[in-house]
Formats: sequence, C-alpha cells, structure tokens
Amino acid sequence: MTREPYYIGVAYHVLEIAAVIAAALLLVGLVRLGWLLAVVVAVGPLLGYILSRGPGLPHYSDDVGKWTEPLGLASLAVEGALLLLSAPLFVQSLRRRA
Repeated sequence: MTREPYYIGVAYHVLEIAAVIAAALLLVGLVRLGWLLAVVVAVGPLLGYILSRGPGLPHYSDDVGKWTEPLGLASLAVEGALLLLSAPLFVQSLRRRA
C-alpha cells in the first residue's frame, strides 16, 4: 500500500473546514453564501471521486477503477443528497434578491 500524497489530506481538511463554515453561515443568516459554500462542499468530493477512479490524480492512482467501493458509494450518496438540497436553495436565494 502506498502512502497518499500530502495534498489529498489537505483537501480533506479544507473540505471539513468549508462544511463547518457553510453551516455557520446558514445559522447566522448569510443564506446565499452558506448555500453556495454547501454546493462547493458537495461538488468537490464528487469531482474528486470521479477523477480518482477515472484518470487518477497526480501521484495517486491507487483508486483507479474502484468505482464500487462501499465507502465511496456511501459518500457519493451523501454528497449527492447535499447537492440536491443545496443547489436549488442557492438558486432560490438568488431569486429572492432579484
């Protein structure tokens, strides 16, 4: 088993911090920015999953072709649900201002 590149771990930490910030923004009433950040929090891992299983990422090809890994599929379900929730609410927040 090879060790993950450093940037993979950093990306996970950035994702965690962004999720907490998105939740805080929504709680304090900054709805538009909060839902936008929630969309980014959902899309980031989805894109990472596709890239890591498809062509691979720089210095990281351990997951290429592993599309049906159970934890990855569970993650896709959660991220997909967040995207299906946050994208329409972000669009709705844009319409309220206009």
